[in-house]
Amino acid sequence: MPFPKSNPSLERALADRGYNDPTPVQAAVLQPDALERDLLVSAQTGSGKTVAYGLAMASTLLGDSERFDAPREPLALIIAPTRELALQVHRELIWLYGPAGARVASCVGGMDVRREQRALADGCHIVVGTPGRLRDHLERGRLDTSKMRVVVLDEADEMLDLGFREDLEFILDATPEDRRTLLFSATLPKNIITLARRYQREAHRVDTLVENEPHGDIEYRALRIAPNEVEHGVVNVLRFYESRGAMVFCHTREAVRHLHASLIERGFAAVSLSGELTQNERSNALQSLRDGRARVCVATDVAARGIDLPDLGLVIHFDLPNDHETLLHRSGRTGRAGRKGICVMLVPYTRRRKAERLIDNAGVDVTWAGPPSADEIRLRDRDRLMQDPIFTEETTEEDLAMARALLAERSAEEIANALVRFNRSRLPAPEEILDTGADREPRQRKDKRERQDERTRGFKDRGRDSSEGGFERSSEDMVWFRMSVGRRNNADPRWLLPIICRLGHVTKKEIGSIKIFDRETKFEIVKSHAPKFASAVRKTNDEDIRIEPAEAGPGKPRDAKPWSGPKGKGGPKRDAHPPARKGERDGKPFKDRKGPKDKKRASSKHS
Repeated sequence: MPFPKSNPSLERALADRGYNDPTPVQAAVLQPDALERDLLVSAQTGSGKTVAYGLAMASTLLGDSERFDAPREPLALIIAPTRELALQVHRELIWLYGPAGARVASCVGGMDVRREQRALADGCHIVVGTPGRLRDHLERGRLDTSKMRVVVLDEADEMLDLGFREDLEFILDATPEDRRTLLFSATLPKNIITLARRYQREAHRVDTLVENEPHGDIEYRALRIAPNEVEHGVVNVLRFYESRGAMVFCHTREAVRHLHASLIERGFAAVSLSGELTQNERSNALQSLRDGRARVCVATDVAARGIDLPDLGLVIHFDLPNDHETLLHRSGRTGRAGRKGICVMLVPYTRRRKAERLIDNAGVDVTWAGPPSADEIRLRDRDRLMQDPIFTEETTEEDLAMARALLAERSAEEIANALVRFNRSRLPAPEEILDTGADREPRQRKDKRERQDERTRGFKDRGRDSSEGGFERSSEDMVWFRMSVGRRNNADPRWLLPIICRLGHVTKKEIGSIKIFDRETKFEIVKSHAPKFASAVRKTNDEDIRIEPAEAGPGKPRDAKPWSGPKGKGGPKRDAHPPARKGERDGKPFKDRKGPKDKKRASSKHS
């Protein structure tokens, strides 16, 4: 379907950029019933919203003219939540409105204020900025909004989440009341609806989202992985897909720093994005991704808001997102503008239920599998080498001369071996990762005897005489500890052992038998190392796995305690059932023949 008719200057710009067919949101805002009206638009991330509102406001800004008049007071204002998104919108509007002679200025936090002040003083047609910087220019009298015809709120839900509501209201109150207000948001929570009712007039609703339908251009995969191998999982996923661009999401700046350093050490061309970077560092990182010098970006959620990178074919969730909206937003960095993308969630066994809730709430179809193995990656490397463009590119005379010289000195097999070694040297080595097997089977209810047997039966054979367990020792030489994961979490000594060693600062030699139960795991630590172990786990326990001393051995219930006598009657007694005293039956006192009501009646008779 071709683009609906719009301004001829913008049509030329679209043709020059190769835009032949509009996305659903672009087609919707150009329909006759949407022209010259306020718009409340919800659309998927990566659906072409910037071009959509650029086209939507053209009739208000240009009318029937193909070019703007000389720049004076700005006619349109676009507000975006982050520096990266604002600068990205600035670039998009420059090429879209370039043939119309538009002058587009940016007002973004972290950039040179004096340069922005000069651009506003010289006159412009469109201003793009972040809420804080725009308010600063307004308060200092540098930004004149008296001639504003259109105001656009891009990623409005994110601006409210970041705490910009007061700034937005200040800016909107400073613009003319007869302006058009175009509000674009990935979601429409109550606070967005409230904002729209206050600042929009009979807004035309545009909704291109389909409820509970996954993004058609994104393939979702959830990889079960041991908690101590998530970093190795990132390495193997990057190596398995070899995407031209990939983004890895972490929760914290510290996690970004650690993972970025780890990937650099392994030979990946990686950059990082987090709130602690300067604007110059962020700009350099994004530019290296755009021009291909870097292929992996490790980022926090806030730092990656609104970023649109070309050839970003892979998104990896190193840390699971906190909610399904964040899952969809992260994943929406790929699969943009009709391009295909892959989203990979690394799911430790301890976070399986959280992942399932996120997937259900997001309404996406996910394929569960194990992490890519080193052998699978090597097989893919071989296939990629066989299909490498170097074998199909046009050969020059210089290339033929070098090839003949090599064949004169070396055999064909030696040359092929050299090519294989050279290709392998450019690629980071894959990691050996454990996959515990097929997907988890549905839980089946067991009778009371089976559950009792499991509570009293450990897995000594799995924790003994192999590299996956400890060593046989006398029980007097060992101390029991408890871990907050069990069979429900697919607990297995093969990945429990490295976690115990890492959190407790011990080696396999100090670990005895491991007994896995339904909801917890108990294990032994050599008595001489137990105090040091207990101190270490108190300092290093994470949110997923908690380790503490076990009050009782694996054969006793957790809350087993000796009988301590009637409540409030002192310490423990020797006999479980002491003999009844006078006035008691079976250890319980007789009830007074006169209860509270009888006593009340008796007292009333004598009163």
